[in-house]
Amino acid sequence: MNAAVVERIVEGLLSPGPCPVIRSQRLILRPHRLADADAISASLADFKVARMLARVPQPYHREDALDWLVRQTSGLIPDWNLAITTGDDIHIGVVGIELRKDGWHLGFWLNRYYWDRGYMTEAVGAVLERFFRRMPEAVIRSGAFADNLASLNIQRKLGFRITDAGDIFSVARNRMVPHIETRLDAGDLTLPQVR
Repeated sequence: MNAAVVERIVEGLLSPGPCPVIRSQRLILRPHRLADADAISASLADFKVARMLARVPQPYHREDALDWLVRQTSGLIPDWNLAITTGDDIHIGVVGIELRKDGWHLGFWLNRYYWDRGYMTEAVGAVLERFFRRMPEAVIRSGAFADNLASLNIQRKLGFRITDAGDIFSVARNRMVPHIETRLDAGDLTLPQVR
């Protein structure tokens, strides 16, 4: 048995399965497609969005979005990265659960013109609920820059607890930035009412 076969078997044990379509009260979360590149690049070209994300460069171009989308749509990774739509199939953000060396990590962002409507709490809650149904023993790690109170509040509402703090590099800001680390176990997930 070669290493590629062994790796695929191990990966299969850790995988929640293919990225699903999830319907919440106001949103449809779906797998990405290459056609999302324009909407993603428009959202992430906005520094107010990109500055809150660790790995997003500025400026952000359509080619950057396509590079990311090719990997997401390949079917070769166990990650879930769902496009957030309001039912009109227009991409307005992302909720992602990515497998890293130390386990599952949650990340999310939303186009600035959709902030303050409760969409992100609804979207993240729906994705976590589905993920934990498939992976009930999993632990989800996340976090946010210390100046991103909105993301930290979303995590707090959903049951995440703070585990650590430190500095990480922000590509968009081109400097080290204080970061708060969080963690969620399946039994701690709290799904708030949609406003």
